[in-house]
Amino acid sequence: MCGIAGIIDLSGTQTIPLALIRRMGHALTHRGPDEMGDYRAPGIGFVSRRLSICDVAHGHQPMFNETREICTVFNGEIYDHEKIRADLQARGHQIKSRCDTELLPHLWEDHEERFLDKLNGQFGFAIHDSVNRTILLARDRFGICPLYWAQIRDRDRHLIAFASEIKALIASGLIDPKPDLRGIDCLFSMMAVPGPSTCFEGVNLLLPGHYLKIKLGHSQDEARLEERAYWSVDFPDKGQEYRGERGELVDKFESLLLDSVDRRLKADVPVAAFLSGGVDSGTVVALAKSVRGKAPETFTSKILNSDLDESEKAARLADYTGSQLHYDPCGTEDIVNAYQNLIVAAEAPVVDTACSATQLLARRIHNEGFKVSLCGQGADELLAGYPWFKVERGFSLLQNATGSTVSSAVLNRLRRFLGFDEAGRQRLLKYNESAGGSSAFLFFFSLMNLSRSNLYSSNMHGELESHDPFAALEPDLERMRHWHPLNRSIYWGMRIFLAGHLMSAKGDRVSMSNSVEVRYPFLDNDVFDFLASLHPDWKLKGFQDKYLLRLVAERWIPKDVAWRPKAMFRAPLNSFFLDGRLPYVDQLLSEDSIRKTGYFDYEAVKKWRESYQSTPRILHKRDAVEMGLVGALATQLWHHTYIDPSLADLPDWTAFSSPAGTEEVEPVAEPEAAPPSLS
Repeated sequence: MCGIAGIIDLSGTQTIPLALIRRMGHALTHRGPDEMGDYRAPGIGFVSRRLSICDVAHGHQPMFNETREICTVFNGEIYDHEKIRADLQARGHQIKSRCDTELLPHLWEDHEERFLDKLNGQFGFAIHDSVNRTILLARDRFGICPLYWAQIRDRDRHLIAFASEIKALIASGLIDPKPDLRGIDCLFSMMAVPGPSTCFEGVNLLLPGHYLKIKLGHSQDEARLEERAYWSVDFPDKGQEYRGERGELVDKFESLLLDSVDRRLKADVPVAAFLSGGVDSGTVVALAKSVRGKAPETFTSKILNSDLDESEKAARLADYTGSQLHYDPCGTEDIVNAYQNLIVAAEAPVVDTACSATQLLARRIHNEGFKVSLCGQGADELLAGYPWFKVERGFSLLQNATGSTVSSAVLNRLRRFLGFDEAGRQRLLKYNESAGGSSAFLFFFSLMNLSRSNLYSSNMHGELESHDPFAALEPDLERMRHWHPLNRSIYWGMRIFLAGHLMSAKGDRVSMSNSVEVRYPFLDNDVFDFLASLHPDWKLKGFQDKYLLRLVAERWIPKDVAWRPKAMFRAPLNSFFLDGRLPYVDQLLSEDSIRKTGYFDYEAVKKWRESYQSTPRILHKRDAVEMGLVGALATQLWHHTYIDPSLADLPDWTAFSSPAGTEEVEPVAEPEAAPPSLS
């Protein structure tokens, strides 16, 4: 993968300064340390940082069609590029490289934005059609690759800035970083920031499966912007799902996974793999061995806590598949010391401290000389692998057996035990309605909603009184009413937790901060389409999660591993609060710092810090308190890092930023005229 950025003058007249777009490119050096390339035309400035993986010698960006009238900068991979290239060549297109990037200008030339339906991959890209004065920004179906954009408008100019990361937008000097309370509220409502709002005012995240089409202005004509979905998650109507036969479905799923792994092993550099010791990553490694004849080298975090460490399980799978396993020790000190680096990479507060372990593991992969790694993420979302799917199933059975009144009474009693006041309970009911009914993930999100109720300042409560993060995602509730309830839960898991957390703070952002591209065989178009069509019993059979995957896995890994219960990859949440060894924690959560940011009630934070160790772990009440405290700390740390570096004795984000590159890359295309400078 790579990093891309650009500036678009919607009048199509101003010259975009070369220094400006290169400054944006330098902020993305970690995403593409191998090369930088830039492109300018009237009103347009693009830049690309390249991580060379496919056709290393000839994949320089930007790339063009034969007439050089269509240009693209691209971040990601198109896994069916060989077939697409053959089709294009059969229609007479001249393609000079084996790089998938070069296909995009030709696809646009033939189909415009309709070609997005043809892509099976992970990507974020920009295309400029100079003849039709059109720019297209697009993002992959599952939200694996990020793409942010912002409008800069004043009396003299109307610009669009875009980038793979918000750092590049800030580095342009055109964006003044200010907090967007809606983005922060998403964290405390759903443990993720899934877009379109971000934690930065005016910065939008292009949603998965969406494109932004920009038609430049001309003479007296105003520019036009159109954002649309070219793909969305969908399932059959309840009762219309495919049941099939066991042998047939196991064979089909196995074949699709083998094809998906095969596609993701194609690279001109070695490919490694994450290995946790569970069924998802273990199956991926075993299938990779079948495809290539040799298992990839694997990497696992050795959590220095006997209750959380799974490295012995990973070692067993590595021995079974013949993989060389690399351990990366990760203890409390490592998590604590890496935490600000995680916030810098994620560009948002992060509650899941295991993301730091993943970031450290990606650094180890990079240091061992790898640029690409396979990963098993996605299986839990597509196949109902998390414990909360079972919780939701249990409440559903209770409701069917005793009636909704009893089920609601149990839920209300649980929420009172956790500490929800009446306003918090009413808000959860509102979220249920906005989300199309109760789902597994709403149970999970309730833990963070407790923090929202108890820790927010009165100003935050007032500013966000009407904010409904579920409604802001604009779900198609009418379509969702036709789905099986389990598929509704899977939808929200994909839309929020997968795209908004796992593919960002635990995926692209932490891996690409170490110049490592991660590929996800379970997040494949064909794999998703197949699983979406199946009856829910093949996903969650009774209380057995990932049922169909486990039937496939027992063909490839030890049977007891294939049927081992799900173990969450976790790191200690309470590392920041136990012994006062971190001065910055007290600084960030001091009365002065909390009043400066205005997000939280100081007395409430103080009370929770004093009492959380005595909070019972029954029904995860202590976990909810811990998550809230880490959420408050993370938000304060994010604010210090990106907004106001006066809260603690810590550097701001620029201390972690990519070093300015030494290369001087000439622009590929100079402006035809010399319109007024942006400066």
